[in-house]
Amino acid sequence: MSKRVNDTISHLLAQLDVRPVLLDIGASGAPPRIWDAIASRSIYVGFDPDSREMREISNGHYHKAIIVNEAVVAAEANEVSFYLTRSPFCSSTLPPDPEALSDYLFSDLFAVERQAKVRATTFNSLFDRLGLAAVDWFKTDTQGTDLRLFNSLRPGIRDRVLAVDIEPGLIDAYIGEDLFVNVHESLTKSGFWLSDMKVMGAVRMRRATMDKLRLTHQDIDERRIQKAVRPSPGWCEGRYLRTPDWLAQKQFEQREYVLLWIFAMLDGQFGFALDLTAVYESVFGKNAISASMTSEAVRCISQPHGRLWRTVE
Repeated sequence: MSKRVNDTISHLLAQLDVRPVLLDIGASGAPPRIWDAIASRSIYVGFDPDSREMREISNGHYHKAIIVNEAVVAAEANEVSFYLTRSPFCSSTLPPDPEALSDYLFSDLFAVERQAKVRATTFNSLFDRLGLAAVDWFKTDTQGTDLRLFNSLRPGIRDRVLAVDIEPGLIDAYIGEDLFVNVHESLTKSGFWLSDMKVMGAVRMRRATMDKLRLTHQDIDERRIQKAVRPSPGWCEGRYLRTPDWLAQKQFEQREYVLLWIFAMLDGQFGFALDLTAVYESVFGKNAISASMTSEAVRCISQPHGRLWRTVE
């Protein structure tokens, strides 16, 4: 994103005195880079009970940063079983499904090294503790429970979420997990549209087959197989944005329209940003804010070269 767009976004956030609330569930690693442009004005809340890969957020990067080393659950509970796997990125409150995973070469990453009881909380309990009344961008990667967690938000908060980053499975990696088909149906019925999706995968080959192959072909190791064999779809990273119709139906204020416009611009959805501006003007009339929104989106579309957007991270 160019400096000029970032300056426009910063100006709009300051003009409306908006502090976006960014929720990062399953926060191993760094926060999403797409949030960098709004970080200094945003409140970041990150969750991850498996802190083996948790990185410190640099001082001053976010207006306020809260790290919660508790598991978040859909129903009230003081603690929950957490399955710590060989790869911390595969740890979950759901047990891995060894039978389904056995068809894939990466199954060993899901091997449970230990099962622990960890402190648990619900969003609603935590928000009461923190005094948070809204979530603007909901990013979740909980290994199988993304949809049920989103739906566990109390309606007054859930209805105001403007963007959702979600990572549902396409295969049964966990027992009882929320799959993409369930996620997509639920979100599109709740006033979201799919802005971006990146399909990820793994080599479908049983480890026992590879071990047997290596007895006669010692030059073929796992690294060579990973390079030679096309991965099969296993999960996806999706980004959903609210529709303008949803905002109009709920009679939201300028804050939500402008913030959704900002999220659309960060996501490279300049055409949608112009659609949203037109709806904004039909509700609030033309003003300096809508003029700025229009000119910035048009300028981005008119760029002679270079790509200003990035895909889901």
